[in-house]
Amino acid sequence: MINSPTAALWVIQKSIYAQLRGSDVLRQIMGDPVRVYDDPPPDSNFPYITIGEARTEPFEGIEDAMEHDISLHVYSKYSGRREMKLIIDGIYETLHESDFTISEQCLVNIRFVFADMFRKSDGSVFQGVIRFRVVTQPELVA
Repeated sequence: MINSPTAALWVIQKSIYAQLRGSDVLRQIMGDPVRVYDDPPPDSNFPYITIGEARTEPFEGIEDAMEHDISLHVYSKYSGRREMKLIIDGIYETLHESDFTISEQCLVNIRFVFADMFRKSDGSVFQGVIRFRVVTQPELVA
């Protein structure tokens, strides 16, 4: 059983990765395969998604539950913000209030927190950040 915050974050990250890679909505926007990285290779094709910052703390009200804030970053070289916004909408549709399996954890819920979009300082890349709150508790063993 997973009982450390970082171990729980790892299995959550793997599950979110699988959800994004398997998303028909994102495939329609980004092509197949959906490019999702922990750390993108230097020659990555645009657009792509990276799994970003994470924070974990105890969740009040449910015994042994943890609250995890997970950020995803979207990178696009499309002329304008449209592609980035479509991808953020696709991520939202794929993850917000969805029900998927996280090994050794019970997913209580996953909810959208915010999205932010801006042009990177190099002027050629648009970046979006979308954050989700994930609440988990250890899987009950019978």
